[in-house]
Amino acid sequence: MAQHEPVGGFAVAVVREDGKWRCSALDASALNDLDKAITELRRLRSTGAVFGMLAVDDEFFVLVRPTPSGVSLLLSDAAAALDYDVAADVLDLLRVEPPDEDDEEVWPEGDLGILADLGLPDDEMQVIASEVDYYPDEQLRMIAQRCGFEDQLDELLDRIAR
Repeated sequence: MAQHEPVGGFAVAVVREDGKWRCSALDASALNDLDKAITELRRLRSTGAVFGMLAVDDEFFVLVRPTPSGVSLLLSDAAAALDYDVAADVLDLLRVEPPDEDDEEVWPEGDLGILADLGLPDDEMQVIASEVDYYPDEQLRMIAQRCGFEDQLDELLDRIAR
C-alpha cells in the first residue's frame, strides 16, 4: 500500500467568491496525502465555496470539500484504495472498506452531491465518475465545464504544464 514516491497528476483548489471562480495549484504532496490537501484547502478562507480536485496518476480523481462539520469527499474509483494511500485515506474517512483485490468493477465512493449546490447534481456526477473511458483530468474538466470554471482550470493547468 505504501505509495510514497511522487505520483503524477495535479491538485487544484477551486474557490467561488462573489460569483467568480478562481483556481490555484495545491502542493503536489496533496496527491499522496489527503490530510495535507484538507489542511491546505481549509487555509483558503473564503465566504464562498472552496473545494479541491485531485487527479492522480491518470487512474482516478478525488474531490475534497471542507465543511464546518468536517469534510465532504468523493473518490471516483474505490478500487484505487488498493494501490494509493490518498484513495485509502478517503475510504478511511468515509468509513468504507476497500474492495477485494479481484473486483474488476469501478465505482465511485463518497458524496455524489458534493457539488450539487454549484450546478452539478448527484446523478450527473455519478455519470461523470463512472465514465471509465475518460482519464481523471478529462472527468475533472467535465465537472469544471458543468459548474462553469473550465476556462480558469484550463488556464491553471497550462501554467502548471510549462
